[in-house]
Amino acid sequence: MIKAVFFDLYGTLAGFSPSRYEIQSAACRQFGITLTEQGTLRGYGDADAFMTRQNATFPLRDMDGEEIYEFFKKYERKVIYGSGVDVDLETAGQIWRAVRAIPYDMVILDDVVQNLVNLKNRGLILGLISNMNSPGQELLKKFELEKHMDFAVTSYEVGTEKPHPKIFERALRLSRSSGNESVHVGDQIGSDVDGAERAGILPVLLDRDRNHTSFNRFHRIESMNELGSVLDSIE
Repeated sequence: MIKAVFFDLYGTLAGFSPSRYEIQSAACRQFGITLTEQGTLRGYGDADAFMTRQNATFPLRDMDGEEIYEFFKKYERKVIYGSGVDVDLETAGQIWRAVRAIPYDMVILDDVVQNLVNLKNRGLILGLISNMNSPGQELLKKFELEKHMDFAVTSYEVGTEKPHPKIFERALRLSRSSGNESVHVGDQIGSDVDGAERAGILPVLLDRDRNHTSFNRFHRIESMNELGSVLDSIE
């Protein structure tokens, strides 16, 4: 029986406003580059997977300013390449700086709050597991999730990033549940699915951008609205 459900933040519960496509398009136009919306989503899928691999070996939070810039030149190049445009690393770095100069916020996505309410009404313990370099309680407060989530665990507090089992194990202790009583929902195969699996937790891939339509190792959903049915099928 499932007792606890954990969630990733970025790409799962929260996203950019303006959208990533709008931000990237505005930055790339300054360099005469035109992106497509689907290509941008595809590029972010590759870039975020690249970030997951990086965090598993040498986390960004441990990098100095120059190392972070070198990483994001490669990251930005992957985002742009999703639209079939290949730029050199120096140009990618300039575009990344243009992206950073565009004002944006991260907001809770439209299908999140009501579904969290529904899950709480089922008596489930809900937790946030994030690689954000901030205290968990600050994240809950910033995104007004305090009344919907029982706790938050971040890499800032634990000292390791997903997919390391340690951050998932902290969530299990806080929820007082075992792995086979818990589900983790996230948008990244490397950090969320593989990390949860290694910790003995059942993963659910939330594939909002439809970058992994052939994924069938575990449950795959495209919206939070599908999660309740998945939990019904597990229980």
